[in-house]
Amino acid sequence: MSVRYALLGLLVPASRYGYQLRADFEKATGSTWPLNVGQVYSTLARLERDGLIASSGDDGEGHVHYESTAAGREEFAAWLNSPVSREAPPRDELAVKLAVALTLPGVDVHAIIAKQRAATLEVLQGYTRLKRQGSAAAEGDAATAEPATEDVAWSLVLESLIFNAEAEVRWLDYCEARLKRLGRGGLALAARPARLPALPDDDGADAESPPGLGRPESTPSGATPVDSETHPQFRTKENADD
Repeated sequence: MSVRYALLGLLVPASRYGYQLRADFEKATGSTWPLNVGQVYSTLARLERDGLIASSGDDGEGHVHYESTAAGREEFAAWLNSPVSREAPPRDELAVKLAVALTLPGVDVHAIIAKQRAATLEVLQGYTRLKRQGSAAAEGDAATAEPATEDVAWSLVLESLIFNAEAEVRWLDYCEARLKRLGRGGLALAARPARLPALPDDDGADAESPPGLGRPESTPSGATPVDSETHPQFRTKENADD
């Protein structure tokens, strides 16, 4: 759904053709989520079918340009002004993997957690390196011009990826600490609730929630905040010598 509205939004200020839209989308997001041309044009076809965009003609070079309609601009504005729904979160493969692993005999859940933590920390290291490179480039350009809008947009996307990776490592630390307190790599099914506790009501009343859902609280017992420089499994030869 985000691709649909992203492409619609890119057509609000000016008409564009498919390849331009793909390039502008990837420039804004730092190619974090690459689009193929087929996806772009299939999305444009649906937007045109729904009356949100319209073809503005051929530019003489074989490129069909599209522009937003009044209905499209209205729908895009409504999307911008509406919070992203978190009521039905997408399935998290890692959470599903651990949940299933805990129900099976002979599965070393601690090993699964350790492997995933190492993989996530490696990715986090790459994000941190990109952030440093971007900061260094920004400092070099600071004397001559303001940061480009695309650079700011990309830095926000990168920070989102960093925060998500850090949150995953903290959650894995929490899972490992909880299992160690239980002294086992699995939980008895009878000890588990039949369903997740309710989320906070719309009026803001607190309700018991599992880690990561409901109101943000302090770091769970047994887990510590992630420092991408000092986490024991994040150390590499490059920064171990510091």
